[in-house]
Amino acid sequence: MGEKTIPMLPCRTLQPVLDFYTVLGFEATFQQKSPNPYAVVERGGIQLHFFGMKGYEPTESYSTCLIYTDDIDGLHAAFRTSLKAAYGKIPTRGLPRIGSLRDTSHGVRQFLMSDPGGNCLRIGQQTSQEHHHRAAPKETFPRALHHALLFADSRDDPAAAAKILDRALRREDERPTPLQSLRLLVLRADVARRLGDEETATSALTRAAAVDLTAQERASAHDDLERLAELRD
Repeated sequence: MGEKTIPMLPCRTLQPVLDFYTVLGFEATFQQKSPNPYAVVERGGIQLHFFGMKGYEPTESYSTCLIYTDDIDGLHAAFRTSLKAAYGKIPTRGLPRIGSLRDTSHGVRQFLMSDPGGNCLRIGQQTSQEHHHRAAPKETFPRALHHALLFADSRDDPAAAAKILDRALRREDERPTPLQSLRLLVLRADVARRLGDEETATSALTRAAAVDLTAQERASAHDDLERLAELRD
């Protein structure tokens, strides 16, 4: 049996979307203007179809698809390099944008990327055969980070994530470790940027950059430090 599933994603106009995927190393293998705007892009085993839709608003889009790869770090690095070359910096907010790599609580290492049409690509690599979300940690700050990440990424609700992070960062009866502080602050800056709150983003980034980590902690926080550098760029 040779079934294959191909996502068909909406956009307002085709050309900005095609230009974006061309930057990422995709090839436009088909395009038509009439009777309906339609195009296909391909890169390796990834094939995406797009259709033009009058009155479509990319910023209000809920369109998404899931892409699995066996080299998530390599693909993320390649996309980041291409986007930085094309845009002068890595786009982390607005449309288009690319997120950081994260090890999720459901056994997938992934990043999210949104194209100019507002379509969110969830690109991941399985790291476990267990697909159910792990139970939230009982400790205060790991638990806050766990729930904030779910809201920020899985539910695409940065406002809810911000509330969880602010409650954790304001606690006076308990303080996070340096590594926990870094992770909380980087995610707080990330969601602030998505919400257009530049003042909070700048403050969180400044605090995150000042966190003193050991060499072992820096190795453990590789993804977070990479995101910190992106957000400060």
